[in-house]
Formats: sequence, structure tokens, C-alpha cells
Amino acid sequence: MACGFGACFGCAVPNPNGTGYIRLCVDGPVTSAGGTVGGTPPEEALATGRGGGSPAVTGPADRDAYVDQPADQTVSFCGIELTHRVINASGTYDAIAARKVFGDELLGDFPFSAFVSKTITPEPRPGNEPQRIWETPAGMINSIGLPNKGLERFLDEDLPRLAELPVPLIVSVMATNREDFERLVSAVAERDEVAATELNISCPNVHSGLIVGEQPSETAALLEVLRPLTQKPLIVKLTPNIADPGGVAVAAEEGGADAVSLINTLKASAIDPASGNPAVAAGHGGLSGPAVRPIAVQQLRAVAAAARLPLIGMGGISSGADAGEFLAAGASLVAVGTESFRDPRAGKRVAEELESASFESEHPDPVLDLE
Repeated sequence: MACGFGACFGCAVPNPNGTGYIRLCVDGPVTSAGGTVGGTPPEEALATGRGGGSPAVTGPADRDAYVDQPADQTVSFCGIELTHRVINASGTYDAIAARKVFGDELLGDFPFSAFVSKTITPEPRPGNEPQRIWETPAGMINSIGLPNKGLERFLDEDLPRLAELPVPLIVSVMATNREDFERLVSAVAERDEVAATELNISCPNVHSGLIVGEQPSETAALLEVLRPLTQKPLIVKLTPNIADPGGVAVAAEEGGADAVSLINTLKASAIDPASGNPAVAAGHGGLSGPAVRPIAVQQLRAVAAAARLPLIGMGGISSGADAGEFLAAGASLVAVGTESFRDPRAGKRVAEELESASFESEHPDPVLDLE
């Protein structure tokens, strides 16, 4: 199971030049132990960059140039105007790779009302060793390992291209200490191209050894440092691998977060029956897809009952009916993830299906205004 257009980072193989990994679907097209056959030489195809199988695309800097949405569908989320309620889950849709595959037509029919970048870390990361994904009943395990270019190259190379998208841009960031989070948020939030920042708090704090998103006190301490750095919205992404996500959400709210998103993937492992070895090279990963949806809905209801922040719900959404569950449970927006690997246009389809249905939220959100 893989997307085929560079979104999932699942088809990674070792770069023949010995530095990191490349994606076969966009960095190839074909690799061998000695180099590449066709496409860009491996030394030019970076593990965390766009490949050379096709030329880089360019387009108008005016992100409104390709918008074709009726004005009366506008949704206001944390002061950001969106054309509908469906966005992408971070790390599940590489818009730059998708544009290389689908061309500028992607801009005219972009599947999401806002784009959330893959998580950016202070320094470059090659990601985990392949094999990275494993299909399971009603879902998949991924162990991608957050491959990315690092902050400086993201700002220089990717941000200008993402700014050409016809929707607001939310940049996801993650670090292992407060100082690096400060560096990330300060650098990202000051850019005019960025509408909001998502804080991925699923990583251990190297100073305390505690997972920031598992401890309300750690979450509150982090927000205390980051909130003064920007007036733009801060969205805290919660981990589902804890007993009380509501407590963490309350800590985020008290620390000044503008919204929370949930859920991230669930800890999971599988064994390859052919080899008897772990199905992904890292030995474990995160479970996503329809299998996690009931857990996601339950956790979202718990968070909605505990905190009054706007919520972005995600976890196994593949249809408008699925999205409606999250809205009924208290979400203001929903995010599509794994389903985009099967259907690159899933976000648009879910939005259209959702528009034709009506769901009443258990927790009406006064921050969300429909015009």
C-alpha cells in the first residue's frame, strides 16, 4: 500500500550515494545499486527533498489565482477564512510532490481548504530505514520517521512553493526541547506566507525525558514559552497514546493555545508472516486508517467535554459520513490522512459529501462562524 505520488514517503529506498533515502515514485524513476536508470542522478535526489524525475513547477505567487469556491461557503477558524471544513493531516499529503505529478491543475481543484505541512524539525532528518509502511485490516502501520529538510532549507526552498497553493498554510513543527521549539515557532510565524503553526508535541523533552504531549505540566510549560512569540494561531496536536487527552488539552488551553488537533497515530506493531520479523524496519510504528476512527471519535468527545478550544478531528476519515461523526462529536474542522494515499482527491470528495449532509454538534463552538 502506497500513494504513488510522493505523499506517504512509504516507497523510500537507500540513496545510492549513501546519504539518506529517496522516494521511488518521485525521485526515481528507477534505482539500482550503482545509480539510477533515467531521471536524476542519485547524488541530486536528496532524501528529504523533491526528486528529479520531472522538472520543478512554477506558478503565480498569488494564491487566490486558482480559487474557484463560492464565497457563501466560507468558514472562519481561529480567524482564518476557509472555503470548507476539510484540511489534510500533517505528513499525509506532500503538495509539492503532488503538483509535480498532477501539474497546475492541482491548484485549480485543490482537495483541502487549508494545507498543513509535513512536520519540520530544527535540523534535517532522513527518516527511518525502509520498510516504512505495512497494510493492516482497515488501516496501515507507518514508521516514516519525519523525513524533512530542516528549518532553514524548508524556509528557503519549500515555503515559497507552498505559498503558491490557493489555500492558507499551516506549518507543523516539532522539537525535543523548548529552545528549539522557540527557534522553530519564531522563524515560521514571522513569515507572511504562514497563517498558523501546529505544534507536534509527540516527542520526548530531552531535558526532562517526558513526552511533552503526555504530561499536562510539560504542555503548559511549553505554551508559556511559545505563546508570547506570535499573535498567529497556535494549534496543539495531541497524541492518543495517553489515558487523559482532555487534561493535556486543558493545559494547552490555559497556556494560550488557539486550537487542538487530534488524534495522531496509535502505537502499533506487526509481524511479517513470510519472514517472522517485524513488518517495519523500526519494529513499531503508528496505526492509522478506518480502524482507529472509533478511538479518535471517543477521544475527541472527551477533549470537547474538557476544553472549549476549537478542535480539528482526524483519524480514519474516508467519507463525508465519517467526517460528520467528528463534527457531531465537537470538531470544528476535520482532517483527512491515510485516505489520501488511496484517493489523492479524497479531501475534496469528503467535503462535497459533507456539504450534502447535516450534523448537529454536541459542543457548539462559539469561535467557529459560518457566513
